[in-house]
Parts: sequence; C-alpha cells; structure tokens
Amino acid sequence: MKSGAALVRRFLGALAEGSADAPGVTRDAYGPGEQMAHDLARREALALGCEVRTDAAGNLMMTLAGPDRDAPCLLVGSHLDSVPHGGNYDGAAGVAAGLALIADLVGAGIQPAQDLVVVAFRAEEAAWFPVSYPGSEAMLGTLDPALLEVLHLRTGLTLAHHMGAAGFDPDAVRRGERQFDPTRIGAFVEVHIEQGPVLIGEGVPVGLVTAIAGGFRHTQARAVGAWAHSGATPRAYRQDAVLAVADMAAGLDAAWDAIEAAGRSATITIGVVATDPALHGGSRVAGEVAVCIDIRSEFGDVLDGVRRELLTLTAGIAERRGVAVDLGPEFTWEIAQMDAGLLTALEASAAAAGVATMRLPSGAGHDAAVLASAGVPTAMLFVRNAHGSHNPDEAMDPADLDQAVAVLMAYVMGSGGLA
Repeated sequence: MKSGAALVRRFLGALAEGSADAPGVTRDAYGPGEQMAHDLARREALALGCEVRTDAAGNLMMTLAGPDRDAPCLLVGSHLDSVPHGGNYDGAAGVAAGLALIADLVGAGIQPAQDLVVVAFRAEEAAWFPVSYPGSEAMLGTLDPALLEVLHLRTGLTLAHHMGAAGFDPDAVRRGERQFDPTRIGAFVEVHIEQGPVLIGEGVPVGLVTAIAGGFRHTQARAVGAWAHSGATPRAYRQDAVLAVADMAAGLDAAWDAIEAAGRSATITIGVVATDPALHGGSRVAGEVAVCIDIRSEFGDVLDGVRRELLTLTAGIAERRGVAVDLGPEFTWEIAQMDAGLLTALEASAAAAGVATMRLPSGAGHDAAVLASAGVPTAMLFVRNAHGSHNPDEAMDPADLDQAVAVLMAYVMGSGGLA
C-alpha cells in the first residue's frame, strides 16, 4: 500500500476513534473535538517534514516547501469540525487527501517546484455558530467583525470568546488582519465527500464540481388564514392555511419540473411545515402554518425565475384561498463558480490517472466558495459517498479517496506545474 493510502486509513481511523460520540462523531468548532483533529493532522504533517503554522483564527497550514518560496502555492484541504453526532468524512476527507498527496510525494522523493500547502480550516459547520465559513473568511481577512459576537448555539458564549479560549487571537481577526495573502495562492483544490447520491447512482468515484450553488431562503414564512371548525365550515368559507401551503409546494414543484425540462438544475425544498400545537387539532381547520423555503441553483437566472414564481404563487393563493403568505426576511448567498481552466486541467489529470469522473454542481456550501470569491482559482473534487452527510452513516470508501489523491498527484506532476 502506498504511503498516502496508509496515511488516509490511519488518519481517518484515529479521527473516528478520538471523536466517537454515539451514534456518530462530534468535533465541535473551537472545542476539544476539533482541536483533537487538528492535533492529529499536525502530527502527521510534522512526521512528513512539513512546516506547520496556525494562524490567528486557528486555521492550520502544513507546507511541503519547494525551492521557489516566492512562487504562488498550491493549496489543498478542507475542514475538520463536524456536526453533532455526524459522520467521520465530511471535511476530514479533504485534509486527509492533502496529507496523503504530500506523503506520496515524499515517498517518491519528489520536491515540488513551489510550496504545496495543506489547510485545515476552522468552524466550517454552522451547527456550532450561526455563521458561514468564519475560519476561511478570517484567514483572508474578510470576516465581518460583527460576526465575532455571534453566540455558540450550545454554550451561549461568543465566537470571539471560544476563539480566544482555544488559544487564538480574535482581536487580530477583528482588525481584519489577513492571515494568508490570496495572491500567493496559485490554485486551491478542496476535496470533499459528495453529500448527495449522484456519484453513487452513476457509479463514478470522483466528481468535478462546476459551481457551488447560490440561493435564497425564507426561514420565517407564514401562511395566515383563519382557524375554523372542521365540521361546521363549508369549503367556500374556509381560509385553510394548510391547503395554501400545499398549493405553494405544488406550484414550486411544477417550476422545478420546468427548470429540469429546460436542461438546467436547482433544488427546491420546503423544510419546515408546522402548526402551533397549542392551537391545532384534529377537528380544526388550520389558520396559520409556519414554513421554511430553501431554493438553490448554480444559475442566477434560475434563482431569479423561481423568486418571481414564488411571488406569483403567493399572490394567487391570497386571491383564491383568502390566505396571506408572508415570506418574511430573505437570506441569500452567492453562486461561486469554479475556475474553468483548473477544472479542465483536473479533468485531464483524472484521465491521465485512469480515474473516471463526471461534472456536477454542489448544492451545499463549502470553504471553497470563500476562496473563489477572493479571486483565487478554485476547484473541488467530490468523492463518492453513500447515505449523504451530516449523519453517522456516511460511507465513503477510502479506495475512492485514493483515486482523488491520484488525480491530485497527476495534476501536480503535469499541468499543476509542481514536478
């Protein structure tokens, strides 16, 4: 077994053992679980002869030095925190892949022409703090200082408090001090398990991500009609909030059909449908339903079209059913396009390595979006993984991660220019 493959199995096994929290694993952001994972990565990197440093936000950089220290580096990595009772591979597979790449280069006696840096970002999972990507944002000096005051969803203490308690420097982050100059990064490749079923369904081990979807979400939407007696209120006199939500769901589903028929992609989810248990009952027409609506796509015009359709649907529901749909505030996030040239180079590298791939978008967010937004040429490799993510049943085969590492090796030995 190659040294990189052995490292993958050793590292992921130690992570699972060190963060076991039945029925899954828990690696809490800026807590002992995430720190344990960073300590493991640090030990592996030092054993490989890497330079290791931790920045003000706690991001871990592990560098296999090249002779030209001024040349832009290749950055590879992901995050090491998890959701509570989650799976072992989400994020961690990307750090393992970067370390395995270094192990294979060292094992072959190959020094890269410029620095190869493996990064382990902090706090990617929003399960701990209600903020996206504070680690990578802080690394680039782009984290909104106000977000350091968001509260941990369990302890009630601030992000700044937890960052400082873990031994880092929230004041430097607050001042916007850049920890890594993005102009010094020639390319960033994030390896990550696929969080959906496409690669499993297609029988392909590695995916090439075309874009990280943008989207919008209404977390406080409400359909407001009138509570009524189920037996005493004829249909013509009802303002049924449940049927209003059903109409909206059916209309959005029809819009999704039209998007796919046009050869485009999106995801449309109504993730919360709830009535007030203090008011609802088997003999009542529901007068109010709370709803959460989540729309995502890699295409801006698709998002715009769904937004218009949603407004058209709510207006029609108000007229037809006498139910007002208040969408509440809209939370949005931008599409992050992956670098076309880097994507093509990785595709060629996969072919050279004999690794089957396919292109697909990412519906979930990743630290790669932050790097891409900063102008860094960015790409993602997805690794086939059964049973989704954020659950104990994640089932990535390490042999598939080996294939992603083979793609990276072919890239650095060829078009990556590191040989």
